[in-house]
Amino acid sequence: MKIGITEVAARADVSEATVSRVINRRSGVSAKTREAVERAMAELGYERSTRGQIVAVITPWLSNPFFADVAELIEAALAPHGLKGVLCPALPGGIQEREFVTALADHGVAGVVFLSASNTIENADPETYNVLAARRIPFVGVNGGFEGHDAPVFSTDDHLAAELAVEHLFSLGHRRVGMAAGPVGNRPADRRVEGFLAALERRGVEDPDQWVVRQYYTIEGGQSATSTLLRQDVTAIVAASDFMALGAIRGVRREGLSVPGDVSVVGYDGSMIMEFVDPPLTTVRQPVDRLAKEVARSVVALVSNREVPPGELLFSPELVVRASTAPPRSA
Repeated sequence: MKIGITEVAARADVSEATVSRVINRRSGVSAKTREAVERAMAELGYERSTRGQIVAVITPWLSNPFFADVAELIEAALAPHGLKGVLCPALPGGIQEREFVTALADHGVAGVVFLSASNTIENADPETYNVLAARRIPFVGVNGGFEGHDAPVFSTDDHLAAELAVEHLFSLGHRRVGMAAGPVGNRPADRRVEGFLAALERRGVEDPDQWVVRQYYTIEGGQSATSTLLRQDVTAIVAASDFMALGAIRGVRREGLSVPGDVSVVGYDGSMIMEFVDPPLTTVRQPVDRLAKEVARSVVALVSNREVPPGELLFSPELVVRASTAPPRSA
């Protein structure tokens, strides 16, 4: 015999409407009642449909340990609430991302998390978000928002991140500090550049724009930017990601120089693996745990039809000092 909500309601001694609210994670059910319904479902072997339980996490950078860590933590935080995180790797703003979202919407996805996907790109095609909004499917962003939609956004304070890196290098005695930045039009990259330029201006550096080189968020991008900065005789480099920082280290070494003997390097993201590279990387760490928990908390609330404060919530990063930074040789 197939078990339905009628049998579950009878076993838990509640109404069918209450069982439906528990199954669909709606508000208005006490913790004690919810526990009784969940216990009844387990005892009767009620098979909960996965339809409406899937939360898609759209991200382009699973090869980057930072994004893999965030995605895994979001998935773990959603699980206790009966939601299943599904990773959807897609290039930001591309047709693949839109097709992912459209297909998931057709199959009853509960919500979508844009983890540094098209939400990080200026003037991204809004069709993806319009599909979700039209079907009343909640969505949130990490490190980037949505033009025309007042969805919650959870971001690391990129201005503060740049200030922490510059302050550390200046305190060591560096005065010729360059930045290997991400591409123009990428919101986090643009913010980090703004923060870097402001940090240099506060320290009296003239024409700070000359110390910024824009490239891709890759090892090769970091190496290329470093090659340009070394021709300007920098003694330290602030990289816009840990991967770019690894490229910066390779670029320094290919010029016959050493890190940190000749050039200091600071990364950004803070993946644990950066403690074990050579040399261990000084980096500005994004607060991965707090970001993931707040993203999951927001998704659970939205799926349950509870209100969530709109707009962007900023999280403070922290500087992790390791062996890739030291006083300049001249000091």
